[in-house]
Amino acid sequence: MRFGKRQLKDLVGDLKQDENVAYHYELEPREANREPFPDELAENIQSALQEKGIDALYTHQADAFRAVQRNDSIVAVTPTASGKTLCYNLPVLQRISENRESRALYIFPTKALAQDQKAEMQEIIQALDMDVKSYTYDGDTPSNIRQIVRQAGNIVMTNPDMLHSAILPHHTKWISLFENLETIVIDELHTYRGVFGSHVANVIRRLKRICHYYGSNPTFISTSATIANPRELSEMLTGEKTTLIDRNGAPQGKKHFFLYNPPVVNEELNIRRSTTTEVIKLATSFLKEDIQTIVFARSRVRVEIILSHLQELIKGTFDETAIRGYRGGYLPKQRREIEANLRDGETKGVVSTNALELGVDIGQLQVCLMTGYPGSVASCWQQAGRAGRRQDESVVIFVAQSSPIDQYIFQHPEFLFEQNPETARINPDNLIILVDHLKCASYELPFQRGETFEGTSVEEILEFLSEEQVLHEQRGRWYWMNDAFPAHNISLRSAAQENVVIVDQTDVAFHRVIGEMDTFSALTLLHDEAIYLHEGTQYQVEHLDWEEKKAYVREVSVDYYTDANLAVQLKVLEEDANKSFHDQAVAYGDVMVTAMATIFKKIKMETFENVGSGPIHLPEQELHTNAVWFSFSKQLLTRFTEKAVEQMLIGLANVLQHVASIYVMCDKSDLHAVPQVKAAHSEQPTIFLYDRYPGGIGLSQRIYEKIDEVMRDVYEYLQACPCQEGCPSCIGLSSIEGKNDKKYVFDLLEETPFVSKK
Repeated sequence: MRFGKRQLKDLVGDLKQDENVAYHYELEPREANREPFPDELAENIQSALQEKGIDALYTHQADAFRAVQRNDSIVAVTPTASGKTLCYNLPVLQRISENRESRALYIFPTKALAQDQKAEMQEIIQALDMDVKSYTYDGDTPSNIRQIVRQAGNIVMTNPDMLHSAILPHHTKWISLFENLETIVIDELHTYRGVFGSHVANVIRRLKRICHYYGSNPTFISTSATIANPRELSEMLTGEKTTLIDRNGAPQGKKHFFLYNPPVVNEELNIRRSTTTEVIKLATSFLKEDIQTIVFARSRVRVEIILSHLQELIKGTFDETAIRGYRGGYLPKQRREIEANLRDGETKGVVSTNALELGVDIGQLQVCLMTGYPGSVASCWQQAGRAGRRQDESVVIFVAQSSPIDQYIFQHPEFLFEQNPETARINPDNLIILVDHLKCASYELPFQRGETFEGTSVEEILEFLSEEQVLHEQRGRWYWMNDAFPAHNISLRSAAQENVVIVDQTDVAFHRVIGEMDTFSALTLLHDEAIYLHEGTQYQVEHLDWEEKKAYVREVSVDYYTDANLAVQLKVLEEDANKSFHDQAVAYGDVMVTAMATIFKKIKMETFENVGSGPIHLPEQELHTNAVWFSFSKQLLTRFTEKAVEQMLIGLANVLQHVASIYVMCDKSDLHAVPQVKAAHSEQPTIFLYDRYPGGIGLSQRIYEKIDEVMRDVYEYLQACPCQEGCPSCIGLSSIEGKNDKKYVFDLLEETPFVSKK
């Protein structure tokens, strides 16, 4: 593609004619819907807003202000760049203007977002004739500043990890905050799902318990991107009845959304040209026409690959610094500089991981390129919202990968544009997660007999912990028995009780811990010779000490990644629900998964060639979790060979895992599919789909509820895939005695009651 002019309308015209564009969707511009400042809003706050050029509020901002004035907890759900920040800043500043001792706690999912919001708040505070102390409290906060924040901060901005491990365990140092805490802000609510969200819900339970102890009863203000269940998620996370604010009044510029499918380079296998190659080509074309562009990539390594190519290709047109990278691992000062250069136009292009997906202000960009599906529809729209943030016309191009998820969405564009099927799921009462946080809560304040944990009865667990000599019961109270505080050893990102610590030994004189990982994931990601990514840097695992749960890694620079095979056995422990169809059934319940890593492959990044392999010597691991399973008729084994049935199940499981992950708004690695020719509990051909977290987090239960829709979509997706005999975009590259693999999978699907036989 070659563009001769700089006007966006010419670029849009060329894209409409491009044979690789599978779908074009146009969002029409929308006028702002504003309301006058509410009468209750303090005059100095109104003056400060007017000084910033704001003479009225968008409808959702006014609705949020009025609801919080009534002491309602709220969740505001509007698109990216719609001014959600004022939905919480105005009520908080109003409360401080009415009571100088009022405190607010802001919880952001990332440090970068907290820093960005602090800068925005400071602008308003400077215009106010009022002394408001606003601070960030995170791992970068100097020790000499921390005491000031604890004692004098009207607004404290932090993240869930810091709240969990540094604030709640030391609440006696934060008495002025907790005694006067009137408002808790939870920004980017949709990021709190799955295991992370289940942990954070328990952190909030602990936070509310401490607030109650100090006599405060704060209001919750949450903001979220569009998901199917914002009110439900907010209420599960905070335990508070919540008012939904979704009357969006923000203006919107015209936005063109293109689904761009790279050309097929191998028709027999339906393999398409590299997504990275296509993104580089498209981005170069825009940048050479001086069109400010953002490129999103799924991995930190992919960011660096695209960035180096673009910098090479625009040499002679712009200075090399006109194209910047943005990802975890960059120092805060460097990230602030990149954000400022994007706002003032000095930087023409940026290549980023999803670090820039959240609401950091980077000004006006005209084009957004997405390198593959980012994992959820909400993320798609968050990334798309980075273009045209100031209401100008913009272009978004989603460049597909050959994966089943991307190709499925390109066949069903209505998933992006006509509905939102995603429901964010959390399970705060997951037993493993709950036990961890009861330990933390016991350390913070002793439990009294009869006390619940935000409505959940926990006496049995407390008695168990007492028997295990973790707690000590005395006069109807349970006390923590250890000197060390438990939050230090509990990660909010994992449901496993024991994690593998990752030790960087690149510098021989100074070894440092750079992360941790649950043991189940470590089997395939931290085995000897694995390539591990951390903050954009590649590390090779030199040695995994399984007994001590330590992985020793060294920094490397290689052009391949590793992928390990996991041999999985699965046994049904208990069936909780069942839908029967003659001699077939869909069921949901508890399962025990036994897994052993066997071999790993080295796969070249650009071509996906296998360039090496090796054995993995690690012990078998067990996982007690939830699963949904589909049992097929035993007659299959009389009509087809056992090998053919096995291949049918493998092919169908491959598609099912990808399509199901779209329905439950999770990464495909959060769900694992296991086909069994003869399941132990029924001796029927069966496909299991299980939550890859101890105790389960509700993903498979949601699939059980939606199984009719999921299976129909699997069938329609396979029908629409242009390959003849199966390909990497659908059932994989298996082979049944040289016959048509895809037809076998169709035969299997047509055995089910969910699809009409063709």
